[in-house]
Formats: sequence, structure tokens, C-alpha cells
Amino acid sequence: MQLAGIHHLTAITANASANHAFYTRTLGMRLVKKSVNQDDVSAYHLFYADGIAAPGTDLTFFDWPVPPERRGTNSVARTGLRVASESSLTWWAARFRELKVSHGEVVQHDGRGTLDFEDFEGQRFMLVVDRAPREPAHPWAKSPVPAEHQMLGLGPITLSVPVLAPTDAVLTNVLKMRRVRDYSITAGATVHVYEMGEGGAAAELHVGVEPEMPRARQGAGSVHHVAFRTTVKDYGAWAERLVELGMRSSGPVNRFYFQSLYFREPNGILFELATDEPGFTADEPLDQLGEKLSLPPFLEARRREIEAGLKPLA
Repeated sequence: MQLAGIHHLTAITANASANHAFYTRTLGMRLVKKSVNQDDVSAYHLFYADGIAAPGTDLTFFDWPVPPERRGTNSVARTGLRVASESSLTWWAARFRELKVSHGEVVQHDGRGTLDFEDFEGQRFMLVVDRAPREPAHPWAKSPVPAEHQMLGLGPITLSVPVLAPTDAVLTNVLKMRRVRDYSITAGATVHVYEMGEGGAAAELHVGVEPEMPRARQGAGSVHHVAFRTTVKDYGAWAERLVELGMRSSGPVNRFYFQSLYFREPNGILFELATDEPGFTADEPLDQLGEKLSLPPFLEARRREIEAGLKPLA
């Protein structure tokens, strides 16, 4: 029983229409599910992914009218998006310059080519070259981005914590991750790298220790939670493991497109375990994903009420 890697990452936007434009037009990702937050149906839940909505490629957003994030520790500090080559980094740097997207320089980071950038709300990303992806690329045919430069998926994900030991205990003792190496970043801060499953860029969690940073406050431009990949076969065993090890959790939650377990690690960052199955084609054919508002069966009776409370996406 092992986690296979990053399943999805959920962030917060205060402008769903601009968010949709940025992620589909600027980044060229596919909107694979237009739904609502199942715990707050007044808010969109938008899912962007690759051409077939494969697990591990999902970048999702809750649309809430909140002020901007206050950056700090006890948070997900940066989200990795994998690309296939160094030439892709060069291509993206030129695209960001042309479209006036805030970005850094192409550099080597933890032994890989990387390019930092931010979206229009300050959501922090890092393009990462994945020279040996474990799964094939599935580009979106309608993307404005050439197939060879489209995102392969998520990972690595970087956390910021003030103290390592409590988080390390959960990652290694509870979630069975392996601490494989460390590297240094600016100002002498150390980042500790943990692997899941077979490892590689799609299955890494990077934990930076920054005790001098203030505590983050979530808002527009911040990450809400990060989810790790499991299977329906192992889902029940993970639920039992959390109980046995005294981890307070949500217990099993059926999100229809996947099964979930939510809990916070000791520094307060929200984790989720999510199953690969059944996936986003559970209620829509692959060629029509994201074209209309999708609701899980238990919300379908409220469709008219829910649709009336949502602003149309441009």
C-alpha cells in the first residue's frame, strides 16, 4: 500500500472568469470539469488538466470572494507543473514575456531545469523539466499551446513549515514517504525532499523549513490543499490506518469523481488522499468534458437553484 504521487492541488481564486481565461488560454490547460464546491455550492469548483483528465494532472480552484493571500509559512508555497524539456522552458519564458506574465529566469533547481512564474492573483508556480515521466503525455488538441510544450502534470509540490520534525513524522510514519535528499535555497534555508511510490518529479513533496516567516493567511492566490494518489483498492486501508495512528480526519468522503480522506499535518497544512477512480468521465464523455455545469447525483435535484447563484464564465 503506497501513495503513487500527487493527485491534484486545489487553490483559491476570487475571479472565476479571469481564472478560466488564464488557465485555458495562457497556460493552455483543458477545463475538464466545471462544477461547484460540494460543501459550498455558491462557489465554482473548476478543474484544469491534460487532454484526457488523467489523475495527477488536475489543478483545481474554488471561487471565493476573499482578499489576497498573506504569504508565509504553514502553507503550500509553490506548485510544480512538469514539462518535457529545457526547450519548453525557453518557449514558456518567451510566452510569459509576450503576455506580460510575472516570471523569473530559467535556472537549475534541485538538479532540474525550472522557471518560476505567477498567475494574475499571485498564485506561485514552477515549471519543472521531467526528463523521465512515468506516464505518457496526453496533450489537449484544442490548446493554444503546442503539444510538445504542454504541461505533463503536477509535481513537485513545495510546503513551507516553521519546524520540520512533526511534518516529517507524518510524511514518513503515517504516509510512508521516503526522505531522499536535501538542498539549499536562498538565505540558507533547507528544503527536504520526500518521495512517494516509484518517486520522480510527479511523486515528490518538498518541505522548506522557514521559522522566521510569519504564518500564512489563505486568500486569493493561495493553495487550499494538496491531494495524494491512492486507489479504490487501498482506500479503505488508508482510512483504517489514519484511525489506528490517531490522525484526526474527515473519514471517508465520496466526491463522486474520486473518494477522499482529509486531514491536517501538525503544521496545519490540509492534506487529502484521493482515489484515481472513477475519474471525470463518470458523468460526461471524454470529448465533452467541462462544457457544462456538472453536479454529482446528490446535488442534481438542486441544479436550478445552484445555476441561478453562479455567474457565467466568459
